[in-house]
Amino acid sequence: MNVLIVDDEQLARQRLRKLITESDGYQIIGEAESGEDALRKTQAGHPDVVLMDIRMPGMDGIEAASYINRMDKPPAIIFTTAYSEHALKAFETHAIDYLLKPIKQSRLAAALDAAKRMNKAQLTKLREDETIGSRQKICVKSRGSLELVPVEDILYFKADQKYVTLRTADQEYLIEESLKILEQEFARQFIRIHRNALIALDMMHGLIKNNEGHTCVSFSEIDDLLEISRRHLPEIRKKLRS
Repeated sequence: MNVLIVDDEQLARQRLRKLITESDGYQIIGEAESGEDALRKTQAGHPDVVLMDIRMPGMDGIEAASYINRMDKPPAIIFTTAYSEHALKAFETHAIDYLLKPIKQSRLAAALDAAKRMNKAQLTKLREDETIGSRQKICVKSRGSLELVPVEDILYFKADQKYVTLRTADQEYLIEESLKILEQEFARQFIRIHRNALIALDMMHGLIKNNEGHTCVSFSEIDDLLEISRRHLPEIRKKLRS
């Protein structure tokens, strides 16, 4: 089985490498120092197992794992952590494999043998338990591969049945995320203007009437107009004035 090691600490990666090379049936195909690096190397190297540190600067291990899990053939992911036994109750409750640092050879072997893929509900619950902050980038699928879109480049999110359109100045993508969850996560950067739309506060250009006489938000970088519901119009006017 091909293994990718992900940890921002070099000594931790070296220890894992040593333990894996002493185990039969496993081959290390690479190392990554961050969540974004892990995402790129997982797409390029197609590992069978990813050993993922949780706390890393930038994109953390849980966020990286949630993106990797969306691949057509995702690898099994095992978290590594320096948490206390008490803090690990969240992992045990949701049946997510983990390795407690310092990692022992016998525990690593057992985890590799029993590696399971995590489902979306488990990753969502783990993120809630760890109270990790909002993402800096959102992962999208484009032409069969995963890309990372900086949140600061997003103009709006618009829901349409089971998908949400993510719009930047240059392109739009379909993502399978809840508009309600996006609103909660990015409450400081985005505001709801309609039951089906969130817009970036910094990207609003002004208000304009469309051909049907409805008040809409306009943007300086694109020609799109998004209708504002009567319920949300007073708040939008207030935000524009301030």
